[in-house]
Amino acid sequence: MVPVMWAVENAPTRRRALFYGWVTGLVTNLGGFYWISGLLERFGHLPAVVALLGLLLLAAYQGLVYWIFFWVLRSIRKSSERLWGQPLPMVLLAPIVMVSAEMTVPLLFPWYLAIAQAWVVPVIQIAEFAGPFAVTAFLMVVNGAIYDVATEKGFRRVRSAGIGVAVTACVLIFGYVRIAQIQEIRAAAPALKVGVVQGNIPFDEKGINKPGLAARQLRELQEKSAELEAQGAEFIMWTESSYPYGVPRDSEKDFSENDGRRIRRGFDVPIMLGALTYDRHDHDSRPYNSALMLDSADNFTARFDKIFLLMFGEYIPFLETFPSLEEILPKNASHFSRGKEIVSFPLHHKGEKYRLGPMICYEDILYDFGRELAISHPHLLVNITNDSWFGDTSEPWEHMALSVYRAVEMRTDMIRAVNTGVSVFVDATGKVYNETYAIDPKITPMPVDGLLDEVRLVEGGHTFFARFGNIFGFLCMLLSVFLWQIWPRWRGRRA
Repeated sequence: MVPVMWAVENAPTRRRALFYGWVTGLVTNLGGFYWISGLLERFGHLPAVVALLGLLLLAAYQGLVYWIFFWVLRSIRKSSERLWGQPLPMVLLAPIVMVSAEMTVPLLFPWYLAIAQAWVVPVIQIAEFAGPFAVTAFLMVVNGAIYDVATEKGFRRVRSAGIGVAVTACVLIFGYVRIAQIQEIRAAAPALKVGVVQGNIPFDEKGINKPGLAARQLRELQEKSAELEAQGAEFIMWTESSYPYGVPRDSEKDFSENDGRRIRRGFDVPIMLGALTYDRHDHDSRPYNSALMLDSADNFTARFDKIFLLMFGEYIPFLETFPSLEEILPKNASHFSRGKEIVSFPLHHKGEKYRLGPMICYEDILYDFGRELAISHPHLLVNITNDSWFGDTSEPWEHMALSVYRAVEMRTDMIRAVNTGVSVFVDATGKVYNETYAIDPKITPMPVDGLLDEVRLVEGGHTFFARFGNIFGFLCMLLSVFLWQIWPRWRGRRA
């Protein structure tokens, strides 16, 4: 960020400065979301030119985060220089304003600067206090310190360098100490061996839409589950909407032995699966994208309906007002009913009852959703996802990088079962300790695969962030508004 800070601060006009800031956001989002154009071409059946335009519009909008950041940053620096004769130090100002900017703009695909540190496990431990915004702030402290050292002189330079070094040392010391503490807690917690079944089913060959494929897909899922159970799995996870048949919402038990739709066949352990559920008594209602829990006695013990639906992929905006939209939009566009309640799933293991925290698809990158889930104090986070729309791009890895923060924020292990990858095991420190791969099954067909590993059942939801929320982020917003609008006017009136 240092070169952009310099360019914005030294721009001859405010308009030029804001243009630099917006271009930074535009380029950043174009690079991070390049896969949107491919998605629109394949999923939306749009011409390449229109798909590229869609990518450009998305990047231009999401780039407003940087536009706001540099607008407010430059304004505060200029006003403080007029009032005090010198600008407020970047090492203190940049983290406050960047956190505020990230919180201000609602994004279609939410992301944060913190994504850059997802694999630097000691650094991300501070997320238990303020979620990803804590890591964003730390990054901006470092960038601000470097900028001040490069542009200031004398005491101001030494002061900023000292702040940068001190904050970095504190973050790393806390990180290593906290990792050791959490690993000690995990070592004392009950162990559960979990098998993840990765279907590797192309987005346009899901059995629920093509009945001719349903029986084969279900059989393959069952065979891999039986194989994982034979290897020691005590709990099985299938991916989002992997079950190739609809399930009535009032179902209490699995289908009968002589029914081709029976879920459990060849294995006995509890299973969590993704399926479309429907109301058999209301033929006009739309299905739900659901996660179901089936115990060893073939009873459905819980159901969670996805709350945060993906625009056009799972719901069509304004469809109730303009029903004709369904006819003109691409055939792959769906419209599901929206879930209303966050629930926990019961799991009985070795005579004890534990709680699982279910998340479907990109709910695992929403910190607010994670906080609500933390109220039930889950012993394990379980996410089922279908990223097959994006193929073998960086999207599955970006998705995973954003999701690891939920494990740190709640201090409990997490498993992600993803149709075409990346399926992962994440411990309570945010460390990914087992993973698969990401593929495009339309280009590289792969059979049903599995992942087996052990998790620790640590009761989560007791961190500062889980209990009190994003206090840090809101304080940053209040302070930004004060320094940007209130303080200069108050000082100006006094003068």
